[in-house]
Amino acid sequence: MARRALPILKQLSHRPTLGSFLPKPDPNTRSVTYMPRPGDGTPRCVTLIPGDGIGPLVTNAVEQVMEAMHAPVFFERYDVHGDMSRVPPEVMDSIRRNKVCIKGGLKTPVGGGVSSLNMQLRKELDLYASLVNCFNLPGLPTRHENVDIVVIRENTEGEYAGLEHEVVPGVVESLKVITKFCSERIAKYAFEYAYLNNRKKVTAVHKANIMKLADGLFLESCREVATKYPSIKYSEIIVDNCCMQLVSKPEQFDVMVTPNLYGNLVANTAAGIAGGTGVMPGGNVGADHAVFEQGASAGNVGNEKLWEQKTANPVALLLSSAMMLRHLQFPSFADRLETAVKRVISEGKYRTKDLGGVSTTQEVVDAVISNLD
Repeated sequence: MARRALPILKQLSHRPTLGSFLPKPDPNTRSVTYMPRPGDGTPRCVTLIPGDGIGPLVTNAVEQVMEAMHAPVFFERYDVHGDMSRVPPEVMDSIRRNKVCIKGGLKTPVGGGVSSLNMQLRKELDLYASLVNCFNLPGLPTRHENVDIVVIRENTEGEYAGLEHEVVPGVVESLKVITKFCSERIAKYAFEYAYLNNRKKVTAVHKANIMKLADGLFLESCREVATKYPSIKYSEIIVDNCCMQLVSKPEQFDVMVTPNLYGNLVANTAAGIAGGTGVMPGGNVGADHAVFEQGASAGNVGNEKLWEQKTANPVALLLSSAMMLRHLQFPSFADRLETAVKRVISEGKYRTKDLGGVSTTQEVVDAVISNLD
């Protein structure tokens, strides 16, 4: 049974924050106002899946910050765990009804007969595009500067199609499926994203020198779509060279579009370069639904030590929830949340262990709340 929690909405209108971590701007210099349509302030119900390991810690962080902001969202909470055979039907019904979900990590057992619930969500809801934004956070030292990469990954086919069988004992066949339809729509999404976000370049990642038919079809689709966006530069790179270029000169990349498996590798590599998986937001989107979660693979999902010590980093999911607020057309709330998170990172007083600090999850959350305008 879902448990609903509706924050008291005392303030539905706030001045949008212009700076990312700077002092409050003069109201007289604010940008042209956002004019909502009648009814845009109606509170929206969002499906919430705390998930496994650190998931309950970081999703609780999101709930606290949303309540502190009086954000016009409330949550339907469902307990789902990675060792379940399927996502419960009532959870799928909730996401279909609400259109939007935010979740912690669901741990997928290695080997055995249990399939990934993350993949089930993506396939059943047709969340065909995964988006991970990997960027430098001001005040957080990293090996490379000027990193601002968006990895857009096809989410429903390729090696993740799960088409495997044992031909004879000791011989397993795993099929990689690439279709024109899925390749074309992920390419369209990548170029549309670049166009709408004033991005200058889209790079297709592939291995068509070896997988000439499968990755060749992916490249062919990207090239066709690229011709419709002459203002956006298009390039291609082989996946192994891509990984080498990422760790040596990541600032050369802007938007990257990839098949399923390559995107997972590229997004995690880019996240590690820009500050780690604990600070990278992301989400999965289709024509009708969106699921927001930590951007890069949550390798710390099952880290019992982080759970016991309550020291999981909530930044990635807080920034993902800012993405969610923009998706729901609540831009000023998204700006306030993103600004508060960046201020906390920039000040450097409250950071979890993965960022070189000693703070608990709750201390970071309290700091973010105290920085909300």
